[in-house]
Amino acid sequence: MSQPDNPSEPFKKALAEATRVLADDAELGVVYSVDPPGLSNDQLRLPQVSRRMSKQEVLLARGTADAYAMRHRYHDAGTHARYEPQGQMARDLYEAMETARCEAVGARAMPGTAGNIDAKILNEAERRGYNQITNASEAPLAVAAGYLIRNLATGRDLPEGAQNVLDLWREHLEGSAADTLDGLETCLEDQTAFARFARQVIDDLGYGDQLGDDPDASEDDENEQQAEEDAEDTSDDGQQDEDAAEDEDSTAEQEQDSTQDQTEATVTLDDMADTEMGEEAEMPEGESPLDPPPPAPVSDADPNYEVYTNAYDEEIRAEDLAEPAELERLRAYLDQQLEPLKGAVSRLANKLQRRLQAQQNRSWEFDREEGILDAGRLARVVANPTTPLSFKIEKDTEFRDTVVTLLLDNSGSMRGRPISIAAICADVLARTLERCQVKVEILGFTTRAWKGGLSREDWLAAGRQHQPGRLNDLRHIIYKGADAPWRRVRPNLGLMMKEGLLKENIDGEALEWAHRRITARHEARKILMVISDGAPVDDSTLSVNPANYLEKHLRDVIAMVEKRKQVELLAIGIGHDVTRYYERAVTITDVEQLAGAMTEQLASLFDADPRARARVMGLKRAS
Repeated sequence: MSQPDNPSEPFKKALAEATRVLADDAELGVVYSVDPPGLSNDQLRLPQVSRRMSKQEVLLARGTADAYAMRHRYHDAGTHARYEPQGQMARDLYEAMETARCEAVGARAMPGTAGNIDAKILNEAERRGYNQITNASEAPLAVAAGYLIRNLATGRDLPEGAQNVLDLWREHLEGSAADTLDGLETCLEDQTAFARFARQVIDDLGYGDQLGDDPDASEDDENEQQAEEDAEDTSDDGQQDEDAAEDEDSTAEQEQDSTQDQTEATVTLDDMADTEMGEEAEMPEGESPLDPPPPAPVSDADPNYEVYTNAYDEEIRAEDLAEPAELERLRAYLDQQLEPLKGAVSRLANKLQRRLQAQQNRSWEFDREEGILDAGRLARVVANPTTPLSFKIEKDTEFRDTVVTLLLDNSGSMRGRPISIAAICADVLARTLERCQVKVEILGFTTRAWKGGLSREDWLAAGRQHQPGRLNDLRHIIYKGADAPWRRVRPNLGLMMKEGLLKENIDGEALEWAHRRITARHEARKILMVISDGAPVDDSTLSVNPANYLEKHLRDVIAMVEKRKQVELLAIGIGHDVTRYYERAVTITDVEQLAGAMTEQLASLFDADPRARARVMGLKRAS
């Protein structure tokens, strides 16, 4: 038998089969990818194993496989969702403890998985620098809570780094929730009981206000209400018996009235038949139920644009997609990547700031009948008392009370230098415009998964509906809100460097989302700049819909925005001709031109001369 071309293939096949056995699911799909590991309903994504098959790669793959297999086997999503808290910190604690429960139950039933999962924990701890942390405030509390559950349930020491995080928080965790933690052993294998246990731990730690309504309490209320209704029904039986005799006495009278009503109804129908064609007879109020209103269209731009499901879409802040320490690390990496470019970008930013501030200089209209008294013209009044007093008023600058939104394409094709330069340019422009009292919002758009995600899984399970519409899970990211100071959100832009973030791009819905956000603002002038490197692409959607489905929707949204004229829309294409979509657009062939293009386009929008604006924007000569 010939040896396989890739020596890692036999290992990967064996690991996949072992994972299915551990997960107790022979149909579970197992794939190896450079994207972050993950588990969906019917597919498990594991870290890639190279041809070299280093010891670290093998241990990480086995540990990740065992951890997710335990999750698949011992976790029920419905129960998890029922007890899930509302607040972010409470959710993080709840999720970490449930993950630890699944892995601990698996380790007790199958001790061989414990060592593999330890290798996975060690890798995560090293990657996140847990061994270097010396202060509890720098260590994530939710992670420490998960480590504590695992330690108490299995009795195993944690790997280096993970143990450090637990040691920093152990005194606080055990001191606050000592009584609750004593009951861990009795609920570990019952997910419902453990969910109640986890919620109590969260309350003990001081995050009870983030738990939301108690699902058990609401169920008790429903049972109590049903019991009260049953009691009322019993008490009504006596009254019903008393009314029975009266009902029998009135039967003959009702039959006589019924005959008369039928005659009147016949006359009424004949009268309605005599009405003129096209006229509608008025129905008495309450006679005929109204049809339910049709569902609102998904898109204001195109009522026919369809989405299979938006249940898995998310609009999320950048700081909720990574821990603060990771954001700081990614931001430092971004700064390091773009060190050679900073000088040129800063010069362009200073140029933009000078142009904007030059237009912010005060200008006045003189010889007005009201306003501020013009002291410079009082000499005329002294020389000739019959001369009326002269007033002046300040002119409004053209760009005062302005908001700018930068909408950045976060698709996989932007990976590398394009997304790095887009991030640093957005950073510099936000700083520059903030100095000029212009508010800036920075948004990004991508999808949560490749090839359709949970939306596609639902579609497959439901029988593959013909032309289902958009078939992927959207992820719309808020890197900086318009009212957020730049200094507070500076690390957020580092998120664009996060491995696995950039996936597919559905531009039309992202543009419509950004447009809704900016039109809700109170500023008088609104500017929306889109930065993209290609047409809308989502393989899952385009494989089951017309080939131009997403592109047509993008064109419809652009047409709507430009027609309504509430927002000034412009676009920059990186190596891609966006002028065929946007009326105001430029295309650059080198990503290093992006800073200059952004600066010039924004500066042109604040130029008082429409011909100068047209020249920079690439428009036809102003009439």
